[in-house]
Amino acid sequence: MSEAFRHITGREPLDAAFRGGVVAIGNFDGVHRGHQAVLGRALEEAQRRGAPALVLTFEPHPRTVFRPDVPLFMLTAPAMKARLLAALGFDAMVEQPFTRDFAALSAESFVTDVLEARLGVGHAVTGFDFHFGKDRRGGPAFLMESGARHGFGVTLVDAFRDEGAEVVSSSRIRGLLEAGDVAQAAGLLGYRFTVEAEVTGCQKLGRTLGFPTANMKLPPQFALKHGIYAVRFRRQDGTLHDGVASYGRRPTVDDGAPLLETFLFDFSGDLYGEACRVSFFGFLRGEEKFDGLETLVAQMKRDDAEARTLLSGVRPLSDLDARIAF
Repeated sequence: MSEAFRHITGREPLDAAFRGGVVAIGNFDGVHRGHQAVLGRALEEAQRRGAPALVLTFEPHPRTVFRPDVPLFMLTAPAMKARLLAALGFDAMVEQPFTRDFAALSAESFVTDVLEARLGVGHAVTGFDFHFGKDRRGGPAFLMESGARHGFGVTLVDAFRDEGAEVVSSSRIRGLLEAGDVAQAAGLLGYRFTVEAEVTGCQKLGRTLGFPTANMKLPPQFALKHGIYAVRFRRQDGTLHDGVASYGRRPTVDDGAPLLETFLFDFSGDLYGEACRVSFFGFLRGEEKFDGLETLVAQMKRDDAEARTLLSGVRPLSDLDARIAF
């Protein structure tokens, strides 16, 4: 992430240099190609004006506030979202705390308190279906009219459709990942699906079997299909390693809580405590329970070979993919 990029959380004040900027507004979970249509327009407008480019997003996701009993598989945690936005060229991400009190703000108060007073917005860019304020009473027409009254411009961006004329959405991508189809999900995201977490300690069985792994605990709502994947692993220092990862409960060993375990090719070292990233390039097979460790190791060797072959021919899908996974 660029050292100049700012990830602004809570009620942290906005730097004076960012006021008067172009602000892309939305949740942007996944920062997928549909979101990138909105974000790209904001970047173009900022460049045209010679103004800073900001993103206003909301944390936690509004759906988790209104429906806390229904788990939501988030595609991008705040830190990963900030990393993606920085890679696209934004100057800052402003993370607005989303609470029931915030949701009760009137649409006019959202404009005056958040866009005008806090951000000093010069121009707002959002999707054509963005709604805000109490009972979602603020919509595109209200935002346009508010901009005219308060002295800022507004650009609304139509829904982005893929090559099959289907709308690209976060829910559609979640469905693909839940089915293990990381390749098709990457086509909609515009980059390889990537998670970021701290490497934690474990039983070290992989090391005993000749496949030492970097283990990551992901949120309970993380719903990627359990199975084996060809991946790339980026360390905290930026170095990149190909590998094969297992996500699941390890039914042959202990059938425990889901864990992401990544075996890095041609690497030996201590990764404990590092915040690292794993990018998913291909689904190799589903999770299986083997008769014993010998059978498991034989399959792991086949997985190793298949992942090496798959990763040897990969190319970036986009500039963003090149920055994230290459």
